[in-house]
Amino acid sequence: MTPAGQNLRIDSARLWNSLMEMAQIGPGVAGGNNRQTLTDADGEGRHLFARWCADAGMTMGVDTMGNMFATRAGTDPEALPVYMGSHLDTQPTGGKYDGVLGVLGALEVVRTMNDMGVQTRRPIVVTNWTNEEGTRFAPAMLASGVFAGMHTQDYAYDRVDAEGKRFGDELARIGWVGEESVGARKMHAMLELHIEQGPILEAEGKNIGVVTHGQGLWWLQITLTGKDAHTGSTPMAMRVNAGLGMARVTERVHQIAMSHQPDAVGAIGHVQVFPNSRNVIPGKVVFTVDIRTPHQAKLDAMRAEVERAAHAVAAELGLGCEIEAVGHFDPVTFDPGLVQVVRGAAERLGYSHMDIVSGAGHDACWINRVAPTVMIMCPCVGGLSHNEAEEISPEWAAAGTDVLLHAALEVAEVVG
Repeated sequence: MTPAGQNLRIDSARLWNSLMEMAQIGPGVAGGNNRQTLTDADGEGRHLFARWCADAGMTMGVDTMGNMFATRAGTDPEALPVYMGSHLDTQPTGGKYDGVLGVLGALEVVRTMNDMGVQTRRPIVVTNWTNEEGTRFAPAMLASGVFAGMHTQDYAYDRVDAEGKRFGDELARIGWVGEESVGARKMHAMLELHIEQGPILEAEGKNIGVVTHGQGLWWLQITLTGKDAHTGSTPMAMRVNAGLGMARVTERVHQIAMSHQPDAVGAIGHVQVFPNSRNVIPGKVVFTVDIRTPHQAKLDAMRAEVERAAHAVAAELGLGCEIEAVGHFDPVTFDPGLVQVVRGAAERLGYSHMDIVSGAGHDACWINRVAPTVMIMCPCVGGLSHNEAEEISPEWAAAGTDVLLHAALEVAEVVG
């Protein structure tokens, strides 16, 4: 990079305005967003992103999973591109920045390059990955998982939401089934900017998290089956209470995670109770156990212990017990060379930084299997995410995007 290039900064106000404009699509009820994947709001957000990319002179490609790839040409048409991006879909009660910062920050990098007349040898591609959240259609990171060969497209298309609607049908309904084969694209590298979704960076007073590893994860969907019965007239000793079973498994999950400290977490997330009536003892509950750690041996041990605990609780209470793995990825080690590029960019720009392990799953975790990958994180207030009160500052957003800009320019190789 030229000496002048070392002083490049993105347009912080333009980035923030873009984040706020995207947040108008799929507004939540409490100041955040509800732009779940393959909803009308998701489709509207995609159209806005595509228009912005066209205005920035990029060409758009879309694959059969709906992944969007906006390309800024490099000077060498044979060179493998450098990819940047994240996701535009949100949780049902999501914030305005989770995923979106990574997509619009990457777009701002390209806009800044256009403003400054910067050319790179390698093309740069800004990506919106479909269904990262996995809330409407489990598992999470579904489309990047297909891209990386972790799932088949048929498997993905057959995922259904709570209303029984198929992923493939909903993708077609909103008009975002592309023509490219999933995974056909080759990458030189991928960089993903994201909010931390945890409290560490803010607590440590650091502007930038240099992500070295990602936690491995298991989502175990447990179905406990008992017997519906009247809560008032059924003696306690004669109940077959699936809700009680879930409560005991919840406690065991917490105990298992605590027994594997440090660097292990676990909780019960998604819950369905049947028949979900005030005066009926639950006859069936379906819930998801989420366990995570960056250590493979711990992850394997925790899964085995959770499954043993669930079966033991079910046997004690006379419940049926079925366990299905509905989400998984092994711990991730991001590319050491790219990690050093990010660390060096933060240092040259004068931003405080620290190495960090991602506690959440991201599309980069799957893409890491097919290309060198790295993540950059900025703080979020109180570590709060997956919540409409999720908040970051314009300064944090700008710092993370500045680092993304300089890392991308180094990896894509500035010309001249």
